[in-house]
Amino acid sequence: MKHARDLHGKSLPVFRTPQAKDGAAIWELVRACKPLDENSMYCNLIQCDHFRETCVVAELNGKIAGWVSAYVLPDDPETVFVWQVAVSPDARGSGLGTLMLAELLQRDVCADITRLQTTITADNEASWSLFKRFANRQDAKLDSKAHYTQALHFRDRHDTEHMVTITLEEQMKKAA
Repeated sequence: MKHARDLHGKSLPVFRTPQAKDGAAIWELVRACKPLDENSMYCNLIQCDHFRETCVVAELNGKIAGWVSAYVLPDDPETVFVWQVAVSPDARGSGLGTLMLAELLQRDVCADITRLQTTITADNEASWSLFKRFANRQDAKLDSKAHYTQALHFRDRHDTEHMVTITLEEQMKKAA
């Protein structure tokens, strides 16, 4: 299989929906992307199967190099919640995370989305950078506040997760 290349001969990512058979490879990718929380391999398999329309796999040279797991909130069909973004160490710094988030929002399942949410711990600089960069490129507003707290929700076993909300309404209105 030939792989797409840019004008400088660099491989371009191929984006697709995941398949159940991708679960193990995605689990391995997430494990290689510290400080991401590791889920069980079964969890990643279920994400690939049940939530495939709101998850993104990025391949470079036929190998999985990126992963976004997300879902539309059951009680708020205008909000997509991004559970995880993983980019292989070999693909970091290439903008792959931002491209995968943009790919997600282009999907039919996200046609009515006006908000993107995720949670990030205060010390996860890579995630903060990714979502700030994404909001900036979308010309969208980013807000954050403590949501799942260390003491109340995690019994001091995990740092507080801050709810990050990127409001896409203005950007979506411009596209209409």
